[in-house]
Amino acid sequence: MESCGPPGPDAVGHSGKVHHHLPERVRRRLRSLAALELLNIPLQAFVWFGLLGLPPSPANLTGFGAFALLLVQGAAYWTAKLRQLESGRAALPGAGAFALCSRANPPVLLAAVLFTGWSAFDAPGAAAFPGLGFALFAVLEHVNYFRTQLSYDNGADLRRLFAGGLRRSHLAADLERHRAARGR
Repeated sequence: MESCGPPGPDAVGHSGKVHHHLPERVRRRLRSLAALELLNIPLQAFVWFGLLGLPPSPANLTGFGAFALLLVQGAAYWTAKLRQLESGRAALPGAGAFALCSRANPPVLLAAVLFTGWSAFDAPGAAAFPGLGFALFAVLEHVNYFRTQLSYDNGADLRRLFAGGLRRSHLAADLERHRAARGR
């Protein structure tokens, strides 16, 4: 996203606090990203388990649960980012919780991939392959949020991708700032 840095101060209010102006398009974009992440959970459940009739097997539910977990974390990040930018704070609200997720997700995701992978090997078919797909997609979501930006859905992101290749994710940069601030 092109405008994720802190906005400059616009005015000093009567309380002496610096007020920051955040463009409405940035506000809408961050709200939309958070809402779409959350909306995707019931939407995907309805499509895969309702319309397409995938069995709610242990493997499919495990993979879907991992996928949903990462979508909730993504929605929480975009909400926290909006609060940070609206307030003009240097620190991301909840940075400690996101740092914990960054460390806790890999073993959880590994367990989900191993379980769904074993299930797919042991009993190939609709009761396991979709779960493995969901688990692998959850791994990609973790990388996209906590390491390297993999999702490029607007012109500014695409221009940066073609000009300089993959880049560190917004959350990874926020967590690096959080670690640096705590190290002082």
